[in-house]
Amino acid sequence: MDTAAGGVCRPDDDAVCPAPPDQVVEYLAIERQRLAIATDTGELTTVDGSDPGDAAPGTPVGLWEPLTRACVDITALNPPPSPDEVYRYFRTLPLPQLPTRQQPPGDGLSGLPVVFHTDGPTMQTFELDIRGFDVDIVATASSFTWHTGDGTDLVSTDPGAPWPDHSVEHDYRSGTYTSFLTTTWTGTFTVDGGAPADVPGTTTTDGPPVTFDVLQARPVLVNPYD
Repeated sequence: MDTAAGGVCRPDDDAVCPAPPDQVVEYLAIERQRLAIATDTGELTTVDGSDPGDAAPGTPVGLWEPLTRACVDITALNPPPSPDEVYRYFRTLPLPQLPTRQQPPGDGLSGLPVVFHTDGPTMQTFELDIRGFDVDIVATASSFTWHTGDGTDLVSTDPGAPWPDHSVEHDYRSGTYTSFLTTTWTGTFTVDGGAPADVPGTTTTDGPPVTFDVLQARPVLVNPYD
């Protein structure tokens, strides 16, 4: 048996049998041998009428005769889920749609930055049954894109934080804006408790939109004694 990839497998030699991804290929040599059989008269013979000698009925006689040599795909009828198959499930998971939080809450003020962050869950674990296999997928938020509403996208690898530990902020002109957060998710998976592997792709979710006003502040001199 040889499951190594590469080479050309010909039925008349011992060349390596190429194994496609997620497949198992076995090299088989099929041979046959005559059996001694009893006739209706009690005499012994073989299928081709040759003399089996003193062999008992059902006993192999003569030399082995080669029939064929071939590479045969012996992959199980229900192989474990492949990474690509897991990815198809990964894209359909009900991942969190992370909300946009901003400071100051409500209206912003022109000339002062608006701070963005999210407080939604950034990791989720899902237990799936894929064709009878127990598949655990751990999804992790790996990238955050805040769409500010004025044509600017702010990209971060962390979910941000409230002031004064903030890492995501944006300056606005006065006006009304609608922003939302797009989260990019990566994942790892295990099959029947085996070693973890990476999900070969990402997926995204969009959080609910948030609309707010940015006001223009104007200084006004007042008499403190009035």
